[in-house]
Amino acid sequence: MAVAALSTVVEWYDFTLYLYFATILSRSFFGPGAQALGETLAGFAIAYLMRPLGAMVFGHFGDRHGRRQTLLLSMALMTLAMLLTACLPTRAQAGPIAGGLLLGLRCLMGFSVGGEYTGVVTYLLEGAPEHRRGLIGSLAAAASEVGGLLAVAVCALTAGAMDQASLDAWGWRIPFLIGSALAGTVWLARSSLPEPPLFEAQRHKSDASPLRHALRHERSGIARGFAISALGSITYYVGITYVPAYLQSVGWREESTALGLSTLAAVVVIAVTPLVGALSDRLGRKPVLLALCAGSVVLPAAMFALMAGGDAVTAAAGACVLAALAGGVSAVGAVATAEQFSTTSRLSGLALGATSATALFGGAAPYAAHALLGATHWAAAPGALIAVVALGVAPVLLRAPETAPVETPSLAPAS
Repeated sequence: MAVAALSTVVEWYDFTLYLYFATILSRSFFGPGAQALGETLAGFAIAYLMRPLGAMVFGHFGDRHGRRQTLLLSMALMTLAMLLTACLPTRAQAGPIAGGLLLGLRCLMGFSVGGEYTGVVTYLLEGAPEHRRGLIGSLAAAASEVGGLLAVAVCALTAGAMDQASLDAWGWRIPFLIGSALAGTVWLARSSLPEPPLFEAQRHKSDASPLRHALRHERSGIARGFAISALGSITYYVGITYVPAYLQSVGWREESTALGLSTLAAVVVIAVTPLVGALSDRLGRKPVLLALCAGSVVLPAAMFALMAGGDAVTAAAGACVLAALAGGVSAVGAVATAEQFSTTSRLSGLALGATSATALFGGAAPYAAHALLGATHWAAAPGALIAVVALGVAPVLLRAPETAPVETPSLAPAS
């Protein structure tokens, strides 16, 4: 379980690294100015659209052949994508083609990540005792925040250690090289993982196509997984990873200061995530999700206004509140989405529901928030975007059944 959970460190290290370094990558690959930053964020959104495709391919493979093989293959592709990114020529060296090469490798990364997070969550849930599934499932979310924390720390150290010219020319490569080495190490550790007991128990009991089974028998689970993941994605990608670019857009010129605030936010998420996961084991998934959804309606706009108009202390407070919300939703959402499906088609169902929502409300969210801020010049606009999505998700959560055990018929092997 420890190896599986820590594997998400690499996934989120890379994806948050791209967002935390968005302003630097925009200068290196697309040129100076606000339009270049918009192109960089648009590239992130396009690459994120590869996640559902990767999730469906890896999900079908994993439901058929095992969780372990899926996790090994996805990590191998992630290692390759990060290593090649570190070796890319910049715009100054290769011209406009540099941006296209960066986008292509982001698409490869998005495809491989599509099978990663859902695979890890599924592995943890299927190996956990029923009364600890919330806590153990939240380890995937907590470990992902370790990856985010590592990414922002490496970015802050790199940005603080050299001048802008060196950073734009070659310094940006350092975090990607570190990530590729980390991914290779995790692949080696992951190669020793056994299959989880719940999957082994039903491995040969059904010959049905996992995707077809999910579409025929678990459509309501797909819809609920989509809604839960939409809330988790918008709170995370706008409330945490967009923050450095947001701070620069509203007048914070020191990239190292913005990255420092993001480091603090990552620490808050790591602390909150297991607590919320354990709370969902005690109180149930539904009441915890509803409380977090209500907070996502009320708080984000005010927190973004604090970050824009206040000093460093009030900005840090706003960032920490947003981080706590996002971490809480990720913690309970990880296990709640997986509990919507039977073991036979769990990875496939997650691909159709949760991963599709992540592509729409995660990958596109930073770009949408940036565009909305530019169009309205309203400092609280990104927070309003979070609130709108939370309002849309609330009716689905109100009608959703409780999935936390004592008895969980939906987790039994399909007949």
